[in-house]
This record gives sequence, structure tokens and C-alpha cells, in this order.
Amino acid sequence: MSETTDKLGAHEVAAWLRRQPRFLQQFPDLALTLVVPREDGPAASLASYQLEVLRDKNRELSKRLRDLFAISQENERLAVRTHQLTLALMRQSDAASTVRALAATLAEDFNGDLVRIVLFNPVPGLEEDWLQIVARDDRALQPFADCLKDEEPLCGRLHPDKQSLLYGPRVDEVQSSALLPLAGIGLVSVGSRDANRFYPGMGTLFLRMMGEAFATAMRRFETA
Repeated sequence: MSETTDKLGAHEVAAWLRRQPRFLQQFPDLALTLVVPREDGPAASLASYQLEVLRDKNRELSKRLRDLFAISQENERLAVRTHQLTLALMRQSDAASTVRALAATLAEDFNGDLVRIVLFNPVPGLEEDWLQIVARDDRALQPFADCLKDEEPLCGRLHPDKQSLLYGPRVDEVQSSALLPLAGIGLVSVGSRDANRFYPGMGTLFLRMMGEAFATAMRRFETA
């Protein structure tokens, strides 16, 4: 062996191998004899190391697929419930029964611990402990001004001013909420004792669909 070869260092070998990524294909026996250090145990052959890396990637992909499947199942359940809610609203013969149908569905089918509805105008025949009638220009609605203007659902822990108006003496029971503004009609809120039930950034598509269905159903009973 020449003097130049004897002096060839590890860095030079590594640099050369980087320029020859197919080297081990030409000499597959080397892949079985090389060892790769493991942080959590003894050294392993390159082949077994690569196999373990592939297994890790497979486990990660499998977890992602399970997560996506769970999300798709939840979305399917929400789609069915939203459809059923829409049908229930359309079956009602007056405004009072329409509001009751919404409150019952949110409490039973959407796991709402406390359902609260705020309407701008009174509804004949409707007096419930979960309902408030607050005029559109009432100062009590000032904390909801931006929400009503943007017509954007809110999810998570609401500001104390909003919580206080919506839940009154039971405000301490609510750790998270889904708040749905209804253009020209009012507000609907679903409160949960679970702080993680509703959170900022969660999807609001189905909330919007429910709000649109309820608003459309209520417009049937508007007087000219």
C-alpha cells in the first residue's frame, strides 16, 4: 500500500463516499460488515440500522394514518349530525319550536354541557332558562361587537365579559366554549366543563353550517 493511501484519513474517506452514493451497491458485502453506533445500545450493522430506520418511519406513517382515519370518522359523524339538525329545524312549525330543536340537538348530539342562546327579538311562546332576549343595541352586547360584525365563530376559553353574560351564575362550570354569531338573530354558545373540548384553531365549518341552517329556518317565521 502506498504512503499516500496510508495517510488517507477518515474525513477524506467520508468525503469520497459522499461523492459516491452508489458505492455500497457495487460492494453489498460491505453493508453487512460496517457497523453504525446506536445511542440506545451496542453498535449495529448498516443493514440492520437501515431496517430499523425504515421501521421507525413505518410506525410514524401508521400513526399518521390512524390519526387521519380518526379525524375522518369524526367529520363524518359531525356531517351526519349537522344534516339531522337541519332536517329537524325544517320540520318545526313555529319559531319557538325551532329554537327548542336547536338547543336540544346541541345539548344531546354535540355533547354540550351548557347551551345558551341569545336572541335580539323575543319569540312568542318561548321562555326557557337557557334563553336570553337582549336588544341588538344593548350595551351588554358590547363584548361581542367584533364577533357579531365578523360573523366568525369563536372556540376556546372566552373572555370573562362574554362568559358572564352567556352563563350567568354557572359561569365557573364552563372551561371552554364554541360561540356562534347569527347575523341579525343573536348568539348561540355551547359550553363544556372540559377545557380541551373546544380550542382555538379547531375547525368551524360545521358550526357555520349549523348557524346557516338555523338562520334560514328562523327566517320562515319573520313577519313582513
